[in-house]
Amino acid sequence: MSEIDLSTMSRRQLANYMVTEYIAAELAILTGAQSYSIAGKSLTRANLNDITKMRQYWERRVAAFNGRGGRVVKTVHIRD
Repeated sequence: MSEIDLSTMSRRQLANYMVTEYIAAELAILTGAQSYSIAGKSLTRANLNDITKMRQYWERRVAAFNGRGGRVVKTVHIRD
């Protein structure tokens, strides 16, 4: 498998890549693995909660790139 060069990715590509990597890490932990590798770094004694939080962070970044992130402001008109 070839090494991924994160420095050549756009921010959108990086966000999508990281979501994929964190999902893979979650699945590995859920199936019994206690070590995983993300972006060339190997980690042991995996913490599912930390990985889930980071996946959610990157999913929010992806949503923002796709125009579905951030706050939504709605105007309410009250009529008598």
